[in-house]
Amino acid sequence: MLSSALLTCAIAFGPVAPAAHADPGSPSGPESCANRQAPPSADVPSEEPAPGESAPEPLPVPEEPVGGERMAECGVVLPDGAPDPPEEATASAWMVSDLESGDVLAASDPHGRHRPASLIKVLLAATVIDEVDPDEVVTATEEDVAQVCTCVGLVEGEDYTVEDLLTAALIHSGNDAAHALGNALGGIPEALDAMNTLAERLQAFDTRAATTSGLDGPGMSSSAYDLSVIFRYALGQAPFNEAVRTSTMDFSVEPDEEPVTLYNDNRLLNSYEGFLGGKTGYTNAARHTYLGAAQREHATVAVVLLHAEARPIPVPEQASALLDYGFDLAEGDYDAVGQLASVTRPESEPDVAVQEGAQPPHDDDATSASGAGSALGPVIATVVALLALLGIIALRRENKQVPRR
Repeated sequence: MLSSALLTCAIAFGPVAPAAHADPGSPSGPESCANRQAPPSADVPSEEPAPGESAPEPLPVPEEPVGGERMAECGVVLPDGAPDPPEEATASAWMVSDLESGDVLAASDPHGRHRPASLIKVLLAATVIDEVDPDEVVTATEEDVAQVCTCVGLVEGEDYTVEDLLTAALIHSGNDAAHALGNALGGIPEALDAMNTLAERLQAFDTRAATTSGLDGPGMSSSAYDLSVIFRYALGQAPFNEAVRTSTMDFSVEPDEEPVTLYNDNRLLNSYEGFLGGKTGYTNAARHTYLGAAQREHATVAVVLLHAEARPIPVPEQASALLDYGFDLAEGDYDAVGQLASVTRPESEPDVAVQEGAQPPHDDDATSASGAGSALGPVIATVVALLALLGIIALRRENKQVPRR
């Protein structure tokens, strides 16, 4: 494991060999893995294909599970001798991983396929950051405005920057903003192609984006393992890193009108020690979904929950208990049960890490919370381009939480 003061961006230089895929109908794990090929069945009208189109086939299942042999298990996957996970966890699938080392610390049905709900916005954001200038202006369309909400209130014909739409989509889960970001990628079909291409490159082979917002669509799926990999990649992008730590933002809906105040809907922000940000999600079929990460002295731990229920305790509290569990495992002398897939960035894009002392965006007048440490912010690290050399670049971070206004 890297020094506890370091957070890697999880960037390994060099091509990633694609995994071999089996026929979708072939067994690739225990017969009891009910969601190995597709999410649980549900009566969801939005998942019906358009007239004249057929439903997409399930994504191929890799012959060898990405991340290691134990990632094929569909029950609880623990290191030898590890304590039991928190009883509060209601998720059908979950994972805790160490973002510094890439170790999978523990999981439940890691490659089980479920609907991601708004967690797919993390993949959208990572794609947009890779491909679109943050200062690019997007004009809201009738279709953007007509999205099923949660929405930030886009007005048809008005202009918005990609940077503002990205932050609004992540902190307030704006479906209208996510749809507009799809148009920034060339249109919704082109955006979905780009998102799914990135997922393939990250070896997130359980993941298919069918909408940019996370609203249920034909063939939509992901897994706790995939979303851990996607989240790790996104946290290596400075704009994403900044956005998910934004407590509030002033969002200008119409010119000459007072901006609306958007609040980050992630309840662990500013309440969980060392929290770096995350994303929430919900649809009737997906149930509650959640991802987040926190950094402490000895590790940076991420948690993903899929298909969770808000009883007996709210899902953020379940995530908090799993984060505590992940830190206990990271600090203990336990073997990893798997490994997060290595990822690559476009050759033209340098690594992104964070440095101490920078403030989150849109919170210029925020004061520091007592006892919270130092703030995180973006810095560009150096690209290493030596032949036959793989490297991971890490810059020192110190934690700071920014209070709500």
